[in-house]
Amino acid sequence: MTAIIPGPEGNLESDYASLSEGFFARVAPTPVAAPRLLRWNEALGDELGFSAAWAEGATGLGTLAGNRRLADVEPIAMAYAGHQFGNWNPSLGDGRAIQIGEVSDPTGARRGIQLKGAGPTPFSRRGDGRAAIGPVLREYVLSEAMHAMGIPTTRALAMVTTGESVYRERAEPGAILTRVARGFVRVGTFEYFAAHGDTDAVRSLADYVIAHRYPEAASEENPYLALLNEVVSSQADLIGRWMLIGFIHGVMNTDNTTISGETIDYGPCAFMDAYDPATVFSSIDLQGRYAYANQASILTWNLARLAETLIELVDLDKDRALELLTDGVNEVPSLFADAWLARMRAKIGLHTAEDGDVNLVNRLLDAMHQATADFTLTFRRLSDAVRGNSAPVRLLFKDSAEFDAWESDWRARLDREQISAGDRACVMDQVNPIYIPRNHKVEEALAAAVDQGNMSAFDDMLSVVSTPFDEISGREGFAELGPKTAVPYQTFCGT
Repeated sequence: MTAIIPGPEGNLESDYASLSEGFFARVAPTPVAAPRLLRWNEALGDELGFSAAWAEGATGLGTLAGNRRLADVEPIAMAYAGHQFGNWNPSLGDGRAIQIGEVSDPTGARRGIQLKGAGPTPFSRRGDGRAAIGPVLREYVLSEAMHAMGIPTTRALAMVTTGESVYRERAEPGAILTRVARGFVRVGTFEYFAAHGDTDAVRSLADYVIAHRYPEAASEENPYLALLNEVVSSQADLIGRWMLIGFIHGVMNTDNTTISGETIDYGPCAFMDAYDPATVFSSIDLQGRYAYANQASILTWNLARLAETLIELVDLDKDRALELLTDGVNEVPSLFADAWLARMRAKIGLHTAEDGDVNLVNRLLDAMHQATADFTLTFRRLSDAVRGNSAPVRLLFKDSAEFDAWESDWRARLDREQISAGDRACVMDQVNPIYIPRNHKVEEALAAAVDQGNMSAFDDMLSVVSTPFDEISGREGFAELGPKTAVPYQTFCGT
């Protein structure tokens, strides 16, 4: 039976803990010295039944800091394995994330709640299980920006400082992020049990995911094949959405690929400025495995690893199971391409489909690449061109000749649709953000918060990226390119 806690905590339960002990370790967060609520996501809190008054009070702050356990709900750290940069790691698990329970949102969907940075777990691998304030701030602002742009993602509910230092390259203030997701089960979770030859555990995990995330699969003739197909569809859509906003995850390991189809683990991720399909930001991705243009193919590889774990569930005939699962995984490229093209049409203002559209889009991307044009601003400023002013977008191209040739063909394509310029431009502005978490602005905000304890730059950025499609007077700096430097921008894991 699950434990239900009434009162300000909402209907907090522990569904995942109803699985057998091998799926997790029961572990309490490690108390901290002097917790302080740094930021609270009031809108998300209200949605989940957690009020700001609760978060600011002793009960809420103690819970968010890991100093207080909610009665009868045992916190857990989840077990999983994973392929990291293609290499098998048989034992990973939540090394610094502890799940304190699950709640139902207004739609009835279950949402898990984790404390990230709440202390060591049996999966910490000699780590301290803590988080420094810089990576916590990064995940908070980037995940909320992704949500505002309509990208499925874990959400940030709260940040708490601990009053203790965390030691990485240097001492930094410690912090705990409370994050929320429709599911924290990963491809690596399935791999963990399959690697142990525990088919019963794989089946239990699959049944759990079907019941809590993809209930429609339960009524299919082959529920476990249907589960794979659901994950393939949701993940192909997710990566397509990433590509359309220039997002680069940085560590698309199988342990960072969710079964729920949500973005998770904002370590070395970043947004592309100048368009280059080979862009890599992660300091540890020396071969470019997870470069921008590789993300769809890596997804196919990751989901093939998931499919391998389901062989014995899909069909008693192994060859038949492999055939069915392979067919499912092979759908990734076409699903991704269809989702990408449909949304790319919207980004350049098209409302109908023609055979030559993919070539039109690719010609624009080629021109952007050759001119090192800014990815976000190029698409945003196309709506100005629709309204009759091409100057803002042309200025993004060093040599506008190739863009001019493309624009001529683009306008001819637009003319074949019976839509007013004003309506077209308005729709384009609703899919092309003006504000993303620009890398230099993120670094400025984090430096001010970490080094000076000044949160104003962070709050300004969070405010802007929370309404990414609405151009705000006086906030032009958040849409501008960063200063050019001789050293390429790099991001780090934060662990």
